[in-house]
Amino acid sequence: MMRSKKLIISLTLSLLCYSALSFGSSLGSALSPTSPISPTSPTSPTSTQEAPVKGVWLTNVCSDVLDSRANIIEAVELCREVGINHIFVVTWNRAATTYPSKVAASLTGVEIEPRFAGRDPLKELIEESHKRGIKVHAWFEFGFSCSYMQEDGGVIIREKPHWAAMDIDGKLVSKNNFQWMNAIHPQVQDFIISLVKEVVTNYNIDGVQGDDRLPAMPSTGGYDPFTVELYKSEHNNTLPPTNYRDSGWVNWRAGKLTEFLGRLYREVKEIKPNTVVSMAPSIHPWAKEEYLQDWPQWLHKGYCDIIIPQVYRHTLEAYKNTLDRQLEYLGPGDRERFYPGVLIQVEDSVIPNSAMLEEIIKYNRANGLKGETLFFYEGLKHFKELLIRYKNL
Repeated sequence: MMRSKKLIISLTLSLLCYSALSFGSSLGSALSPTSPISPTSPTSPTSTQEAPVKGVWLTNVCSDVLDSRANIIEAVELCREVGINHIFVVTWNRAATTYPSKVAASLTGVEIEPRFAGRDPLKELIEESHKRGIKVHAWFEFGFSCSYMQEDGGVIIREKPHWAAMDIDGKLVSKNNFQWMNAIHPQVQDFIISLVKEVVTNYNIDGVQGDDRLPAMPSTGGYDPFTVELYKSEHNNTLPPTNYRDSGWVNWRAGKLTEFLGRLYREVKEIKPNTVVSMAPSIHPWAKEEYLQDWPQWLHKGYCDIIIPQVYRHTLEAYKNTLDRQLEYLGPGDRERFYPGVLIQVEDSVIPNSAMLEEIIKYNRANGLKGETLFFYEGLKHFKELLIRYKNL
């Protein structure tokens, strides 16, 4: 979710108060992924929104909403009252899920985050949200990140060491305290797609979402044996550049992640064609340079239905300037699929005041943007009256 390094660190803390190339028999028995396929012509974006997206991210960090059905009901009621019609709920972080997952358990031995054992918060949220006309999207927050503040990459890398993303020095890639899997490795891709398809198959979900970690990998990565050999096979046996910022090297790896998203998009639509596939990357071009996320290409190829770049800024001027730059990357018709991510709270700190948030909403509408998605739910409580005033705009 382009941020300054300082903001990224703050946000990651707030988000915390996974060829001989088959994925593996244990996972296959849980939910067999299809073989990797190359993207073909893009599918036309699915238009399923009956109203513009007025969204909010709901986390399991610095929030107790998912801890009980009663808390979920209270949260959904507040969303309804302030005009939120789409909830993006965390389903995957810190190598665990917020729903009972056979796919996750086949790898980690843990079916659901222990905090939620004996319950299914995702099912409860879907039920209570749908009663109130609110759509729910499964947000795979950690994406290709395997752990947070675990130098060895946590349980995933301990179980699958060859899944590790590696830098030029042969070390596990770690950026802003997040450790990473190799997003280009087919087994890793199969695992993530299996998680997504498990939710789409088993739940009455309205959409699925990746963010600044799906599809993504820090651009320092790509020096693991598998990726090096793949690059050599496509470049006359030439080794990848040692400069991880080399434009050709960045483009090649970003292209592989774009291909992955094309595959994910198609496989989700094959299960349930009306499932909305949304992405909430960092801002361009920083997202591509730092995390190999080329989201203008995602839109161009038709690999996502909604794009929600994280336009997280602490001043109104910075927000306007950043939004203006992002709009420059949109093609004809893309503005209807563009809903900026707006920061309203980090940990326990409310970032904008009401006047700034009001101006942000006004500026979005002046630019033809009919909605936005707010990070994160707990901040709604501080802007209730303002959001009620603007819920029909």
